[in-house]
Amino acid sequence: MMSNPSDTSPPPELLPSVAPQAQALAHQWRRLARAPQAPWLHTEVARRLGDKLDAIRLTPAHWLDWSATLGGGAAVVTQRYPQSHRWVWEPTAELAGRAAQAWLAEHPNPWWAAWRKQASAPVVQAGQAWPEGWPADGVGLVWANMALHTQADLDATLRAWHAALAVDGFLMCSGLGPDTAGELRALYQRQGWPLPTVQFIDMHDLGDALVQAGFADPVMDMERLTLTWDSARAMLAELRTWGGNVARGRFAGCRTPRWRQRLEDAIDAELRRPDGRIGLTVELVYGHAIKPLPRALVSEETRVSLNDMKRMIKGGSRQP
Repeated sequence: MMSNPSDTSPPPELLPSVAPQAQALAHQWRRLARAPQAPWLHTEVARRLGDKLDAIRLTPAHWLDWSATLGGGAAVVTQRYPQSHRWVWEPTAELAGRAAQAWLAEHPNPWWAAWRKQASAPVVQAGQAWPEGWPADGVGLVWANMALHTQADLDATLRAWHAALAVDGFLMCSGLGPDTAGELRALYQRQGWPLPTVQFIDMHDLGDALVQAGFADPVMDMERLTLTWDSARAMLAELRTWGGNVARGRFAGCRTPRWRQRLEDAIDAELRRPDGRIGLTVELVYGHAIKPLPRALVSEETRVSLNDMKRMIKGGSRQP
């Protein structure tokens, strides 16, 4: 069976300075795994990403829900493709456990078959092999909602998505863009504090990265939202549900109540809108791309894997 990427990341010196810090990500994932449901923003973005499926004419027999518990998009895709088999990938044991529990609750044994062994959930944790039944040629869709900004090594993740897909399968992904929380980042800078967020990826850079990972025909899109709250405390509580600060160079220790009050006072003074509410910009980045038929480079000696050779043969006239 094909293996899938682990939750370990390369040495920090080999990653961009804007990449999330792996240990901080793991800590936040453990915390968020205890939340009763996916963040509101994630479910809203899943709905918007799902609307983009209107332009897709393919119906995948299998699809992979990447970081499903926090992505909040299972219902969106299942409603669109009710006959498709759903697989789940989670970055930690806690989130994988949550996903497995949710699947078993949705697929109980009927009362008259209580004696029958419960089927295992189609859930895999980072670093493990795909479960039994994983399609040998890959899935028709990789769905990765609000995942782009939570990857310690985004390039490796894009390659993993590419490897999980069958030829002509497609990727639907989303995440936060560079204008997100710009007001808060500027406030931190004025106060002389370290970054409150990572530097989110630009959609043009994402398109280039998709091509480098082997995808074809990337289509990028973005939109900006302005979210408002009645208090600084409410805003910070909402941001915490999205995932805490995982930026490199962030303040590593625990903040005091006095510092927290100073932050709330600064937000209240500087981020109030004319309507009296506190506002924050959220930029959403969406990506769609296809896994094309593999092409063998022509040289004096060309090495092609057996699986890729089979795909080329199946592709027939599509291979130039």
